[in-house]
Amino acid sequence: MNPAKGATRRTVLAGAAALGAAVTLPLSLTPTAAYAAAGDAAALRGRWHTLLTGGAGLDPSDERIAAAVARTGRAATTAAKGLDPSRTDGLFADLTSTALSNHVTTSFKRLATIATAWAVPGTPQHGDTTLRDLLLAGVDWMLTNRYGPGHTRFDNDWDWEIGSALALNDAAVLLYDELGAERLGRITEAVRHYTPDPNLWRADRQIATGANRVWVSTVVAVNAVLRDDGDSLARVRDALSDVEGSGANSVLAFNDRTDGTAGTGEGFYSDGSFLQHYKHPYNGGYGKELLNSLSRLLNLLAGTEWRVTDPDLDNVRSWVVDGFDPLLARGDVMASVCGREIARPSKQGHASAQTVIEAVLRLIPGFPGDTADEFTALVKQWIAEDTYRDFLAVTDPASLVAALGIIGSAVPARGPLVAHKQHPRMDKAAHHRPSFALGISAYSSRIYNYESIQNENLHGWHLSDGMVQLYTGDLGHYSEDYWPTVDPARLPGTTVVAGRPADAAGQRTTSTADWAGGTALPGTTLGAYGMELRAYGSTLHGLKSWFCLDDVIACVGSGIGAESGTVETVVENRKLSDPAAALLVDGSPAPTGTDWSAELGTVRWVHLEGTGGYVFPEPTALRGLREERTATWREINLKYGTDTPVTRPYLTLWQDHGAAPAGAGYFWLQAPAASVARTRRWSAAPPVELVARSTAVHAVRRAADGLLAANFWAAGTAQELTCDGPASVLVRNEGRTLTVALSDPTQLRPSVVLDLARPGLTVAAADPGIRATATRRGLRITADTSGLHGATLNLTLKRS
Repeated sequence: MNPAKGATRRTVLAGAAALGAAVTLPLSLTPTAAYAAAGDAAALRGRWHTLLTGGAGLDPSDERIAAAVARTGRAATTAAKGLDPSRTDGLFADLTSTALSNHVTTSFKRLATIATAWAVPGTPQHGDTTLRDLLLAGVDWMLTNRYGPGHTRFDNDWDWEIGSALALNDAAVLLYDELGAERLGRITEAVRHYTPDPNLWRADRQIATGANRVWVSTVVAVNAVLRDDGDSLARVRDALSDVEGSGANSVLAFNDRTDGTAGTGEGFYSDGSFLQHYKHPYNGGYGKELLNSLSRLLNLLAGTEWRVTDPDLDNVRSWVVDGFDPLLARGDVMASVCGREIARPSKQGHASAQTVIEAVLRLIPGFPGDTADEFTALVKQWIAEDTYRDFLAVTDPASLVAALGIIGSAVPARGPLVAHKQHPRMDKAAHHRPSFALGISAYSSRIYNYESIQNENLHGWHLSDGMVQLYTGDLGHYSEDYWPTVDPARLPGTTVVAGRPADAAGQRTTSTADWAGGTALPGTTLGAYGMELRAYGSTLHGLKSWFCLDDVIACVGSGIGAESGTVETVVENRKLSDPAAALLVDGSPAPTGTDWSAELGTVRWVHLEGTGGYVFPEPTALRGLREERTATWREINLKYGTDTPVTRPYLTLWQDHGAAPAGAGYFWLQAPAASVARTRRWSAAPPVELVARSTAVHAVRRAADGLLAANFWAAGTAQELTCDGPASVLVRNEGRTLTVALSDPTQLRPSVVLDLARPGLTVAAADPGIRATATRRGLRITADTSGLHGATLNLTLKRS
């Protein structure tokens, strides 16, 4: 390898040794081997080859590894169908378009899949000379007819600069010894034609940010290894941290850092949020791909002169712990942060979580001590708790080798996540209890509602209009064709004007409302969350709250109105794993036929088998529908969807607010995974009482301990709480201690002033920026919320 200017073999090894155990090591290398490999192009190619194939770690006597090798072979057999370099219209019969750029990327991906099997010992394709010649002819065909300096790009820049380049690089590493100098030169020249610099991408040479930056850096890095170019590897290392010293596009730094530099908006935030395409929440899409690609890059560069030494690399721990763990529900990534990927058939079945697990497995060797143990405990838990998709039976050979080593380690699994986590930088919340998880999706003036580009996710209209996703023991609920078959105009939790907008209507739109967010008590599963709904394309408006109090979610709505149209609030819309799942309405069974539809009158409680209970302390008129829904993936995705019809059974419950309502509202208690007996008992004695439901404040009180939760939309009073304007507040009493948590969900107020009418209290502890002074009736709490971006402040009081 040609080192960067000023570097010598001696300084490379000295720098690597100085880094010691903190360096990220390739999964198959010991520290000594890693250092010895520094500066050796063949060794770096070997590292990438190992990431693709599993390398020397493949033990054919292990049944699980043998199964992974067999999967690799089967994947190649499928990919090779239709491969014919003698064709003139396309290398593959089904990939002949010269208008759709994904045909180019998919062609290269298939070649890389076949090349992987050719390179993995134990596959039927391993070392086959006829297959090798077919692969080389395939690469030649693509370079001659589709990709390189002589070809004009079309459609999506991503396919030319990232998708095709990544796959071609992988194929070149796998076939390296068979390529010859002339063909290798053509490959590297073709990739460099589209992706010459880790700092820039797209035909207009924009600065690459977020996941795109790491993808582009990966393309340049592997191409540099193929060309024996140390200068390019140095640029890759620097690109992960900075652009010419500006700090404005660092991948590793949080976008909300306080060092005086301005982030681009894309990337990770310190609360775990991840944004891509400016304002779209995307942890489960671009975020997971950033983590995946970065883990590979760190493995490639470990122990060399080009290793990443940026101290912001420590932020990766927060990405994993705050940005992925709370958004995983037993193997499923919450759809509210997956963007348009939910409309791709290939991304259902817990596929996105597999990518996250594989990435963290690669990170573990490079984060020694407590962080490595924490990652190990997480990976063990994630693998064990997903009984729907067996990670060990679907992952690639290299990740399987790493996973088996982790599973055999002495570090115990973390155990099920029990937590309430809010992401104010992307208007999302996640609530985890032992028997269920629940996600809430909102948007505001800061965040887009949904993404529909490239003819994908065409029916995502209401994904952020208060959608509630419930994860129970039915781990395949949001898989098995949920997204094409669910009624997109009645997503659970949403308040909508009945009807179906045009495909992709309103995508990439922010709200005119600022209020979205909430507050949470640390170390508990207690949180208040809400949003002011200002719907796109209509005059619909309303105020929506979710008070997540352990096993009960109190759902409150007020001020719901529209100048025209019928307005509905959807209590539930469930894909039924059992089409005959029992629905009890006030204890009486509803019909189980798929053509059932009814007005249920005034209801006090409902229980759906396998899902849980719904309690209406104020008897409520509901409508119910049980139906079989048939659709195709192509209806929601013209790019990747198929025309094959799929049918799934659904049960929908909703509250009809009528035509052009004014000042409508709702109140119910959702009890996920609750039994019939518990639901009936809570209907007789509700565990949560409605304290206030107006256009100024929503508030509830828990009967068991008197906990008070309130969302103030404006200045107002809720029993002992009086607030001077928008805020979210929790007040919890435990013995002689009282805890107050509050935030500014508008993220605009310089301060929040809260009067607490409880005498005899003094301050025991306070977060910076929050203070209390005595008043005649109790305390006045003043919180400096400027620059906190919706984060919670906590105050602990004690009785004097």
